[in-house]
Amino acid sequence: MSVQERHLPLADSDKLPVRRARRLGPVAPDELVDVTVLLRGRSWALDAPRLTREEFASQYGARPDDVAAVEAFAARHGLVVLETSVAKRTVKLAGTVEQVSKAFAVELARETTDRGVVFRGRTGTVSVPEQMAPVVQGVFGLDDRPQASPHFRLASGAFARSPESGFLPTEVAALYRFPRDIDGRGQTVAVIELGGGYRLDDLTRYFEQIGTVVPTVLAVPVDGADNLPTGSTDGPDAEVMLDIEIVGAVAPGARIVVYFAPNTSRGFLDAVLTAVHDDVRTPSALSISWGAAEVDWTSQSLKAMDEAFRAAALLGVTVCTASGDDGSSDGVDDGRTHVDFPASSPHVLACGGTRLEPSGATEQAWGGAGSHGATGGGVSDVFALPGWQSAAGVPRSSNRENRQGRGVPDVAANADPATGYRIRVDGTEGLIGGTSAAAPLMAGLVALINQKSERPVGFVNEQIYRPGGRSLFRDITVGTNGAFSAGAGWDPCTGLGSPIGDALAAALATP
Repeated sequence: MSVQERHLPLADSDKLPVRRARRLGPVAPDELVDVTVLLRGRSWALDAPRLTREEFASQYGARPDDVAAVEAFAARHGLVVLETSVAKRTVKLAGTVEQVSKAFAVELARETTDRGVVFRGRTGTVSVPEQMAPVVQGVFGLDDRPQASPHFRLASGAFARSPESGFLPTEVAALYRFPRDIDGRGQTVAVIELGGGYRLDDLTRYFEQIGTVVPTVLAVPVDGADNLPTGSTDGPDAEVMLDIEIVGAVAPGARIVVYFAPNTSRGFLDAVLTAVHDDVRTPSALSISWGAAEVDWTSQSLKAMDEAFRAAALLGVTVCTASGDDGSSDGVDDGRTHVDFPASSPHVLACGGTRLEPSGATEQAWGGAGSHGATGGGVSDVFALPGWQSAAGVPRSSNRENRQGRGVPDVAANADPATGYRIRVDGTEGLIGGTSAAAPLMAGLVALINQKSERPVGFVNEQIYRPGGRSLFRDITVGTNGAFSAGAGWDPCTGLGSPIGDALAAALATP
């Protein structure tokens, strides 16, 4: 159906070419494309009263007229409505490349990265019909380039079989004085994965070996992805197993729900929205070990993801994210400092990395000469300094703009692969590190605290940055991640420091 409509570009939808990618040619016009249309929201204060998921959908979900407008737009352009969600403010549509290209006024091309990954790409802005511009906040899925990387790190770049060093997650939890009289029973921890998978026999063998009960683990498919182990110990399976085994070791009584989604901006957003608004499994903690430098995201993706984390705070879900494994540059080779997103969102608990010595007596920031990677951290180029972080001593950015932004990370935990975690992946036991270990470790601790307090503690940043909050963490004063060094108080390598679990549990469990 040919439709002539005046289109207006969507704010913040401009997309830059992938660095070091090249164009292969046009995309076949009959190739099928699924997109997620995000509708405008309604504002609320961060200190608004805690809501149930049903209350949130009623008060802050999509307006019925907005949903109807998108459905009518889809009908005019021959697009199929796959799903609508009032709570998530999304309408999922499907059509051919030819149909979606005309509907959203974009040109799609087949491209390849310098590593041989082929994807459907676009540059420039997405546009919508003039009457739709006030209704639509973002359109995701036209471009399916890889969006994020897993933040695990292997010593010497390979999975170290039969490791003689490193820790079991239970040993790290003991050194950090996690509460021992509770196990996370009654709690659900959500985990986001953008590839790979797990095998139940591996999990059963692992937890039996370390002497804990085998936790309940469920897989939830998002946007066609699912639990699909690759069989490679050096690939995304390592991330999936690291996340599950750390959470399960720390909080064996908690249920672990793994949301599998494609590694695209659409897949990442849909996975987060699905977990946050899941009114069936109702997670109270969310662990995310995938991310990318802020410069690798469109403004519409940054805004949409941050809004999802803001909703999580209102729903009482604590979001724990990895700060990255490439130090102060976050892997961007432009001479500037960069922080990782989603760790830079002001509505998440950003988790950096340390090197914890076997005795537990000494600990320093992960990084420096001879280390395989370094903890991510620094000052956001996107998000302003939050009020709760204003007294922490976050420096201005070292980039030429010298802006005052959100400081990353908030906390830190063992992440150096040389002192990493003994994990079972695809039938093999090995040593894995990275800040993607710190995020599930903290999510597991949150599950314990939620059980202890008999309520979700939710967004904890405001509490831990209050006067006296530093006493809940072990201050890390030695080490570097490149441009920054650890020091007394908050620093851009380890944040407030590593957790003193029992003290943190006691403080957060008190309303």
